[in-house]
Amino acid sequence: MLPSPTAAPPVPRRRLAIGVGGATVLLAALDAYVVVTVLTEIVRDVNIPLNRLERATPIVTGFLLGYVAGMPLLGSLSDRLGRRWVIVACLAGFAAGSALTAASGESLWLLVAGRAVQGLAGGALLPVTMALAGDLWPAGRKRGVALGAVGTAQELGSVLGPLYGGAVAALIGWRGIFWINVPLAVLAAVAVLAALPPAAVPRPRPKVDVVGGVLLALGLGLLVVGLYNPDPERSVLPSWGPVVLTLAAGALVLFALWERRAKTKLLNPAGVRMTPFLAVLGASFCAGAALMVTLVDIQLIAQTMLGKDAFGGTLLLSRFLIALPVGAAAGGWLLARWGERWLTLTGLLIAACGYALIAFWPLNVLAVRYAGVLPRLDTDLAIAGFGLGLVIAPLAGAALRATPPAEHGVASAAVVVARMVGMLIGVAALTAWGLHRFQALTANLNTPLPFGVEPAEYERRMATYQLALKAALQTEYREIFIAAAGVCVAGALLGLLLTEREEQLTESGHGLGCADPGRAGGRS
Repeated sequence: MLPSPTAAPPVPRRRLAIGVGGATVLLAALDAYVVVTVLTEIVRDVNIPLNRLERATPIVTGFLLGYVAGMPLLGSLSDRLGRRWVIVACLAGFAAGSALTAASGESLWLLVAGRAVQGLAGGALLPVTMALAGDLWPAGRKRGVALGAVGTAQELGSVLGPLYGGAVAALIGWRGIFWINVPLAVLAAVAVLAALPPAAVPRPRPKVDVVGGVLLALGLGLLVVGLYNPDPERSVLPSWGPVVLTLAAGALVLFALWERRAKTKLLNPAGVRMTPFLAVLGASFCAGAALMVTLVDIQLIAQTMLGKDAFGGTLLLSRFLIALPVGAAAGGWLLARWGERWLTLTGLLIAACGYALIAFWPLNVLAVRYAGVLPRLDTDLAIAGFGLGLVIAPLAGAALRATPPAEHGVASAAVVVARMVGMLIGVAALTAWGLHRFQALTANLNTPLPFGVEPAEYERRMATYQLALKAALQTEYREIFIAAAGVCVAGALLGLLLTEREEQLTESGHGLGCADPGRAGGRS
């Protein structure tokens, strides 16, 4: 017997619940980015030479592997067991992974294992909390604001994570970053138990598609390993890439065959509006690919064309990273007014405009200002970041709208996974195209030598050579950002396939088992 429908909790209780959920998301998001500023300290402690940093890539891929692989199954578990206990379990796993990372000593593999557990547990907090927003509010302005707040918490991690990591490491060392997570996770778990009412648990189902979840996790995990190349200068894929990607494809085919025959499915297609749901996944994939292009290439532009060091490149990228959470908050606020379709279309078209502007940056972009006032670099990056931020809430909201409440957890996980896969494939394609174009553009350039020529002539030739190199880089980056703009336009067109409220008069319940949230007090 299923529990009888219950009314939604009072508005203050719901706000407290989603606030606590957003805080857990921020905690995990911070840790996704803290290694950016302390990686050299970490590799020194695990005895990796600074000239062999490729050996440290498992520290990054381990977290990413756990983040992507476990998300669908944990999202599905939250549909069956309830958001409250899955969030608490994820926080416990996050604390355990943090402790293992901090206590790893000189063992690289213990460190990688700890980061993988952190990613597995921390990554699931985002989709489960977004599904919680769907449980607590029916479709409308309040749900949009809640989804925007959760998305903002996630994107704030990318802005604050490197700064937080650097500050804590300066005080108590890099291991202190992870030791601090243990009491923070305990406090967060206590807050979750106090803030999330039992009524926030959706209708439980005792069966979980463990086989499907494991096959999908295996396929996604192998995809991460196969696409991540620690030495991109030699080849597009790592030496193990073709074999591992073939295994990934095989695991995903087995997952699809299993889901066709299984009685209990990871995502039950009954009641799912497939056209808008697949459109959400495609648009999220496009947003992820564009995001990764920005994270990689703006840093490269800063260091290769603008003469900045790594920290200076991070400061330039901060314009984009700050605009992301601002766009996420604005997207949540605008969701009820514009709807998922038009907000997704608008956000991705704004991002496409930003990338088109970036594509045509002049070599002296640091000195260029719009109307003599607005710095062009800052403005263009902010436009791209704001546009990508705008689509976070509408894509999450569209996924919730396209699926019944009993599938909200796995649906929210699918949106995040699609974004991460877009980032992975985006960086692989970026590496392939960038290396190919740069080699083609510089094939006829000869490095000047100081032998047999006057110093003045050598300096003239070197200046000409460096200018030609910068021109080649400029052409390469221009083509990459034009491609990013095209990817955003493709995502915007997919947004046209999303349904709107007037086209969908009823939902299959509105979370919390409410058949009529208006009568149950869910319209607050």
